[in-house]
Amino acid sequence: MAEDELVTIEKLGAQGDGLVATASGHRFISGALPGERWHIAADGASELVEASAERAAPVCRHYGTCGGCMAQHMPDALYSDWKRSIVADAFAHRGLAADVQPVVRMPLRSRRRAFLGVEWHGSRVTIGFREEGRHDLVDMLECPVLEPEIVAALPVLRDMTRIAMPETKSGRLIVTHVAAGLDVSFDNGVKMLESDARAKLAKLAAAARIARLTVAGDPVVMRAEPQIIVSGVAIDTPQGIFLQAVEAAERAMIDMILAAVPKKARAAADLFSGIGTFTFPLAARLKVSAFDSDKRAIAVLQAAAKRATGLKPIEAKVRDLFREPLSPRELDGFDIVVFDPPRAGANEQAERLGRSKVPVVVAISCAPSTLARDAKTLIEAGFKMSPVTPIDQFIFSPHIEAVTVFTR
Repeated sequence: MAEDELVTIEKLGAQGDGLVATASGHRFISGALPGERWHIAADGASELVEASAERAAPVCRHYGTCGGCMAQHMPDALYSDWKRSIVADAFAHRGLAADVQPVVRMPLRSRRRAFLGVEWHGSRVTIGFREEGRHDLVDMLECPVLEPEIVAALPVLRDMTRIAMPETKSGRLIVTHVAAGLDVSFDNGVKMLESDARAKLAKLAAAARIARLTVAGDPVVMRAEPQIIVSGVAIDTPQGIFLQAVEAAERAMIDMILAAVPKKARAAADLFSGIGTFTFPLAARLKVSAFDSDKRAIAVLQAAAKRATGLKPIEAKVRDLFREPLSPRELDGFDIVVFDPPRAGANEQAERLGRSKVPVVVAISCAPSTLARDAKTLIEAGFKMSPVTPIDQFIFSPHIEAVTVFTR
């Protein structure tokens, strides 16, 4: 039968929980820091007994309840070391001694998109993230992660909910900060709203500088075309299309890509290109071929390329690079290849890159484990890996972006 234990936390796990060896095996304790003393009851409940002197004060009143953040209690040095270790450990697991650089930290209040829950509680509207480990919503009053424009709009968004979403429903609200203001979508709203409801929503949208308001797929308000600006190019942002979470992180990645372009390069390939976040900066210097399986993203990229001026030729094609990766022969004409795949990585494409004549490859990933796997494939094919740079695009979470360059 299990007994109560008083334990000392040994280190942080990959998810940021405190790790300790107990009589019944290793145990992860949420919110625990190395060196702290915790009481573990026979029923598994844990309680802090002696806190670390370095424990940080949370920067949000919702911390500990809201599931959006899990690392506000960490001191800065420990936090940065933990984030860096996530990347280093992923490469070590593949037998690679990567030169992992210090983490490039993103500032607070920098996330430009939020996927929020919306619920009715009697006559009250709740908007926010889910509680840690539960389905219940935290009624968001502040957020140190989201851009201030999104947080400031929450009162208006609650008023909009009363018009746009039936009281019997719960749903999802997507809010994105774009160049012209906010792009807002109620996924579970009323279809075919009456004219008076539309007029009320339009008035609220103007007050909150909402560029576009979509309810149940219907664009109810369109005050300005929602676009982001990348390297001087205006790119449309259809609802739900993939965007880098933080604009400053996007710029950091672009800088690393451009620094890797060979001096005499003439042609580049942007694999898993999305809407062209990396295509357009590259096209300021050389011809670019972009590939992605998302038809909407390629259509957006093509439209932006037609409007843009002063760029080298851009060719954008719909292609599922998981099912049909570019062959070595197709790749041989490129002087640099950039790939930024989904979390699953680019296993097959990395193998074909290894058999190609491409001299420079820039790999970007939000999943260090699959990045390390693909890196090993390229290294075994003769590439040399440059230092790996972690970019903390997802602050206070166990997620981390990473960028590295391969040359031969």
